[in-house]
Amino acid sequence: MSNKLKPGLYVAWKTVTYRSVLMALLGVVLIFGAVMHVAFPKFSDSTVKAAGHLSSGLLEKVAGLAPPLKGPSAAVSQQAHFTALDGTIRVRKGNGNSWINADYNVPLEKGDVVQTGAEGMAKIVFNDGTNYTVKQDSLIVIEENSANDQQQTNVSVAVTTGTVDLTTATFVQGSKSQVIVAGAKASLAPDSSAMVHNNPKDDQHEILVKRGSGEIERNGEVVRLSNWEKVSFQSQSKTMERATEIGPPAPITPGNMMPVFINAGDKSKEVEFAWTPIANAAGYRLRISHNPYFSSLLLDRKVETQSVVVTGLPVGAYYWSIQSYDAAGKESVESEKNRFTIIVRAKEKVELSLEIDPLVQHGHVIEVTGKTEAGARVMVNGREVPIVGDDGTFHYFTPPLPNGENLLTVTAQNSKGGVNTHQEKVLIQ
Repeated sequence: MSNKLKPGLYVAWKTVTYRSVLMALLGVVLIFGAVMHVAFPKFSDSTVKAAGHLSSGLLEKVAGLAPPLKGPSAAVSQQAHFTALDGTIRVRKGNGNSWINADYNVPLEKGDVVQTGAEGMAKIVFNDGTNYTVKQDSLIVIEENSANDQQQTNVSVAVTTGTVDLTTATFVQGSKSQVIVAGAKASLAPDSSAMVHNNPKDDQHEILVKRGSGEIERNGEVVRLSNWEKVSFQSQSKTMERATEIGPPAPITPGNMMPVFINAGDKSKEVEFAWTPIANAAGYRLRISHNPYFSSLLLDRKVETQSVVVTGLPVGAYYWSIQSYDAAGKESVESEKNRFTIIVRAKEKVELSLEIDPLVQHGHVIEVTGKTEAGARVMVNGREVPIVGDDGTFHYFTPPLPNGENLLTVTAQNSKGGVNTHQEKVLIQ
């Protein structure tokens, strides 16, 4: 038998390319589209347009040309820092049950609790520039401290008990700075200051706006406050009581940061204190302390005149404030605190020392530490360092700095006229 007649299995095939398959499918689609257009002209037109938009969108995404989808900005948790500590202050972290002693190196985050003792006061600065001065026998909880990618910040602090002074900075529009007191929520405007008092034992709750404006919301009631206006309420009160406080006198002399010279060999100095008069005031209350938080007082005296001479003040740094009170004994709020220093008059000008430690970066906040002459004033980018130690050491956290290159200028100045400046560039990314 020949090979052609032998039984066997024969397989035949035809090569088909992807291009031919696509062309066939395209032909089927075109035929189907033509039929649909004749039968349903309106429906087919809208379908073609929608398909065109869909294909364009797919092509843009594939090519990387499509704009990014805009969704809600994710909030990123921030840290706050202590910038001044005096006396006993404890911290309980939100993820723990034990108390630790407050320290400049302890970051404060959402859920953390800060407690001050009977002789303790603390100053806390948040990333949006808001600072809280937590006074004696107070307890606060950091309810929120975050920022989104648009630099909008959200800071919320609950005052469980005690008294807190707070000041907001110039933050980005859309940011929030709130303080919560016994169910009342105060939203403060930028560049505003307020005092919050919460006494659960006596059921007394107050929010006072010293400067700027604020909006207080409680049980659906909203009250807007401006300079020296306050609300007060009790837990069972249906509404908040609104009142206007009398502004305090303005300190005149000794002026803020002014030196008071004492002759060599003298042990103490008599100093005259003066302030502006207040109409209908029955008297004034003068207080002097070695620290800006008045956690311990050197003098607490009531006088009926607009000035008084205090004797027996030795060399050192002092802070003073003044209040007025009416015939019923009701006191105004505290005035601004003036700082002055009693120093021995020097015969010759002495150079002022200034040493800066390596800077430590915490996100957008820079931690500045260093040492200068005891009793000297220290400024960082024009902002005064609250506490300079007896040995001249200082510790300071800057407000949040913008992205890019920033110039930090640290200036020390003493009452003798000595000045020393240190500058350093910082890159924030």
